[in-house]
Amino acid sequence: MSAREAALLTLVAMERQKAWSNGHLKKVIQEEHLDKRDAALATRLCFGVVQNKLLLDHYIQQFSTMKLQKMESKVRNSLRLGLYQMLFLTKIPVTAAVNESVELTKKHCKNPRAGGLVNGILRNLARNINELPALDRSSQTAYLSLLYSHPQWLVETWAKELDGEELEILLRWDNSEPPVTVQVNTCRFETPKVVLALEREGVNVLPHPWLPDCLVLTDTGDLTQRTAWQEGMFYPQDPAARLAVLAAGLQPGETVLDACAAPGGKSFAAAMCMQDQGEIHACDLHAHKKALIEAGAARLGLQSITAQVLDGKKPRKGWEERFDAVLADVPCSGLGVIRKKPEIRYKDPAELAGLPQIQGDILDNVSRYVKPGGVLLYSTCTLLQAENEDVVTAFLAKHPDYQLERFLLPGPLGEVAAGQCTLWPQRLQTDGFFLAKLRKEGAK
Repeated sequence: MSAREAALLTLVAMERQKAWSNGHLKKVIQEEHLDKRDAALATRLCFGVVQNKLLLDHYIQQFSTMKLQKMESKVRNSLRLGLYQMLFLTKIPVTAAVNESVELTKKHCKNPRAGGLVNGILRNLARNINELPALDRSSQTAYLSLLYSHPQWLVETWAKELDGEELEILLRWDNSEPPVTVQVNTCRFETPKVVLALEREGVNVLPHPWLPDCLVLTDTGDLTQRTAWQEGMFYPQDPAARLAVLAAGLQPGETVLDACAAPGGKSFAAAMCMQDQGEIHACDLHAHKKALIEAGAARLGLQSITAQVLDGKKPRKGWEERFDAVLADVPCSGLGVIRKKPEIRYKDPAELAGLPQIQGDILDNVSRYVKPGGVLLYSTCTLLQAENEDVVTAFLAKHPDYQLERFLLPGPLGEVAAGQCTLWPQRLQTDGFFLAKLRKEGAK
């Protein structure tokens, strides 16, 4: 199986499931034993098409008499793959992009005329590739929505908080390729030793510019096959997620609840802050995710973590005022991690409307587990005020025994005097996150 064929089948599966299928792509890559080069191309093609789908569809429709919605999904995605290569992968000859898409269509589509349709549309596009119709710029938000393939409602939402130039930088950032960042397991290893171990295995390593014990990796291959991984020297985590734990100010010997823990990164970060001394209860709603947390903790050799199944919205008897700190990284729309999960941008906003209620319910419930004088750290990986500041404001109105508390972070943010902040990706070069540190009145 070629890289393009793996990409096509993944995109078709994604369209049918109405969800991103990056896991399916990885499975195809493994099952078909694609080499490093083909695996990288298949990944780039899948991500690239999803990242630019609105723009690709706009141009394809300009050169097709048939509506895209009436085409078979394999035809649509063959066209998208071909045009994406012509527009964005300039090292691939245009003729190769056309021919490969036509061959994929012939191989996978039942209609014998499908190959001719794809051939005609893509060749017409190829002839005009340097003179494609200009996008309408009468509306700035509509223009940016199409140019960077973000739904207009989302662009308009962010336009209320960002000026035009910074808004475009954010949209462009969402369509860029994310680096691989990992956190050193400082409970067992020193950072220089981890760097040396990775470099010996052919991985390029750079220290993160402002977050200690964080490494930026390239030429990783399959990290899980590296000896450094198997020995538990590090774990994958974006700097923004690490900041969500650092903001809580955890200390060795404390008792901590990670209320929505899977796949475990924040629990692992908490263990680093606490030098693996104390108790960390890492909880998730699903049993199979509990197993993921346990496997990760075992690989890292962490003794302070206990994984449990827990519904964050339902009271747990005996846990009232038990914890020095509770981390509530609640389920959210995920619109701060579009760069890593490009399909998230296409979520129906109507489906997101109920999230603040769920987030508030979780926050209300887990707040009862905090000791007097303890910390409740609320975080999301989204950039929507309705899921961030508004949830915190509603919580504080119902819980006068909690107050926002200033905290200190490494890097550009420094002191956060307001006690809450949004980590904008285009400013910090991290995932998009929101953090709020809430202190419960009283003495421990």
